[in-house]
Amino acid sequence: MSAALTSLAVRPAAFLAPLALWLVMAILAVGNGIVRETVIVPRIGEYRGHVLSTAVLVCLILAVSGTYFALTATTYTRTELLLVGVGWTVLTVGFEFLVGHLEGTPVSVTLGQYDVTAGQVWIAVPLTLLAAPLLFGTVFSS
Repeated sequence: MSAALTSLAVRPAAFLAPLALWLVMAILAVGNGIVRETVIVPRIGEYRGHVLSTAVLVCLILAVSGTYFALTATTYTRTELLLVGVGWTVLTVGFEFLVGHLEGTPVSVTLGQYDVTAGQVWIAVPLTLLAAPLLFGTVFSS
């Protein structure tokens, strides 16, 4: 099989550990949100709390995903790394909209969290989730 075809190969089993890792990151994100609302926002305000909490979550995602890809014995193809990132992003955005729906939050409010023109920085989280597997999977595989 040629190298080009091999790099496009996708093994379903290669997604089990990253899926479990996403669950860990989701738990960290919920914990981060709890700390934001109960500790950070009352002390520094809504907007600054949002920015700080987003930065903390981005750092947590980078630390967890970087550690995983540095320590895993699994070798991922570029396609698999891209799909892991897409999967993490879709799961996260889907989770946000599901929780919003269950809480009765209008979709427009949830969408507003992604409006960078309004000063929202949350978009950094899904972008980090999208890029981290390809970044760390490439860096640590060489």
